Amino acid sequence: MAQNNRRLGRECALKILFATKLSEGTGAGALLEQFWSSFRFADDVLGEPLESLDNPVPTAVRVFTETLVCGVIDSRPALDRAISEVATNWSLERMAPVDLSILRIGAFELLYRPDIPGRVTINEAIEIAKRYGSKESPAFINGLLDKIAKNCQKSEPLP
Repeated sequence: MAQNNRRLGRECALKILFATKLSEGTGAGALLEQFWSSFRFADDVLGEPLESLDNPVPTAVRVFTETLVCGVIDSRPALDRAISEVATNWSLERMAPVDLSILRIGAFELLYRPDIPGRVTINEAIEIAKRYGSKESPAFINGLLDKIAKNCQKSEPLP
């Protein structure tokens, strides 16, 4: 899968996971269906739509996005524990929702996707944070994901 497809997949996953903050209790299937059916028709809160009727999202992007979204939702307790362990002086509730969504995606990749190099995951998270986060987001996300990556090297992946 081309790197650009994964970047687009990560950005779509970020948008969907950000939406979970706005629509608590909605399942992954419903969020994915709503996103894929409607996001091309209006600007969303995190940027321009990626799809037009003439140029649909590539299947590889869609599959990767859905893997990330379902993985983050299914593994959220373990991901939040991993983030909390390295986020000294920061509770998850204090983190900006966009930053937390990026961290969850990055933590999911680090913990559950050994096929993706950790440095690639961290770099992609930083680049996405530059686009969607605050001025401080890239450094914040880099620091936390780097600590999670180091913890992963010391232990086995989570179930």
